[in-house]
Amino acid sequence: MKKILTSRTLYRLLRLVIGGVFIYAGALKLADPDAFARAIDGYGLVSWGAAKLLARVLPVVEIASGAGLILNLRGALGLVVAQLLVFMGVIAYAIHMGFDVDCGCFGPSESDGGAGTLTQTMYRDLIMLAACLFMYWQRRTSGVLPRSPLRYFSGSKEYSR
Repeated sequence: MKKILTSRTLYRLLRLVIGGVFIYAGALKLADPDAFARAIDGYGLVSWGAAKLLARVLPVVEIASGAGLILNLRGALGLVVAQLLVFMGVIAYAIHMGFDVDCGCFGPSESDGGAGTLTQTMYRDLIMLAACLFMYWQRRTSGVLPRSPLRYFSGSKEYSR
């Protein structure tokens, strides 16, 4: 069992799945940033102008961090974890306030919202966060090192911390 938990294949699989989810979610949001801005505005946490800006910036950050995770770039896993924590905080706020809002997580095609959908979203984000924490643990126990993003510009083939 320990061999499976510390396998590099499992680490790669988790990177591909979580990174793919972030790329997919970001791409769907970029397809209709105005609908995503309305979803952000539904939470009432930022002004309309800030919601429009976030609707254009956040998907790009999601795509970049998802791609970085797939490529095993240093900092990408931390960026994904930070986004998940922020998303979970906003979802927890919406659940606590009893909002009936569209999550906006996967663009405008997602369901109409509601506490049940938000609760499901929270569970989905918790699972992804647990997978990310597991990847951190795997890095420590398996000696998997993320690559420096500068590696792609310097031509070096070495992995570095």
